[in-house]
Amino acid sequence: MKKSHHMILTLTLIGVISSGALVGVYTYTYPAIEANRQKALEEAIFQVLPGAERYETIIKDEKKIYQGIDSAGNIVGYAFVGEAPGYQGIIKLMIGVEPEFKKTFAIQVLESVETPGLGQKIDEPGFRQQFHGLHITPYVELVKREPVAPNQIQAITGATISSETVVSIVNSTINKVRELLEGSGLAI
Repeated sequence: MKKSHHMILTLTLIGVISSGALVGVYTYTYPAIEANRQKALEEAIFQVLPGAERYETIIKDEKKIYQGIDSAGNIVGYAFVGEAPGYQGIIKLMIGVEPEFKKTFAIQVLESVETPGLGQKIDEPGFRQQFHGLHITPYVELVKREPVAPNQIQAITGATISSETVVSIVNSTINKVRELLEGSGLAI
């Protein structure tokens, strides 16, 4: 019996020390992780809003909308984050649109854990470039062949779920942001 008590005490002590170490490392690294996350967010805003020198943050119904402004003080467009579950995890995108909400400027993948070699292709330039100047009215459409309409993009072969998720994120987030801005009286 004495041996089992000693073993339980030893394992408990190891568990407490390990837990404490994990909490300490997390507490120590959290500010750096958040700073890097914020830096990546700001870089993504300027990548999806060409011509923007600065941005202002608009918060509507807990949704952050970044209004890009050029050096002359003109609005160049809007950027916002959209996310949804993909094939293997959450896909998080930064989406940039023209001020009139007729076309996208670009998208940038902020987070994705999709299958390497297949779903992860959503982060490759060939797929993302399809969103440059893409018409978003009435909505973005995913096709499995060569796009023939200005609102269509071609799905990634073998990664249909990831492609569908990106298109769904773009459509739903754009509609939500459009409604929020129209409802607040901001010109679109």
